[in-house]
Amino acid sequence: MKELTKAEEQVMQIMWELGKTTVKSIIDKMQEPKPAFNTISTIVRILETKGFVDHEKEGRGYLYFAIVSKEAYRKKFMKRFVSNYFQGSLKELVSFFAKEDKMDIEELEELMNDIKDELKKEKE
Repeated sequence: MKELTKAEEQVMQIMWELGKTTVKSIIDKMQEPKPAFNTISTIVRILETKGFVDHEKEGRGYLYFAIVSKEAYRKKFMKRFVSNYFQGSLKELVSFFAKEDKMDIEELEELMNDIKDELKKEKE
């Protein structure tokens, strides 16, 4: 799975939210100043070439939809992120955020409990 540019990711976030959608609907969800129709249309076609999006004909236009789920992309992105910035160590990642965000003991304990619960679910 290829990595998304910032602009592609912005469009994908909207597509994941909307489901089947048109280029116009994507633009409507974007903040001002709104990009040009041709700009978003080009990004959607690039996403289609990269295998993230597909389309179906509707009237004179097209409905576009994600064929890569947000969860699948997040999983791949986070694995790459942890590998590139934290030597593949989740411990390093958590330690970084604990130090940078000044997490308190209660938050760390809650995080540990969440992780333990997830690990239990995976074993079942």
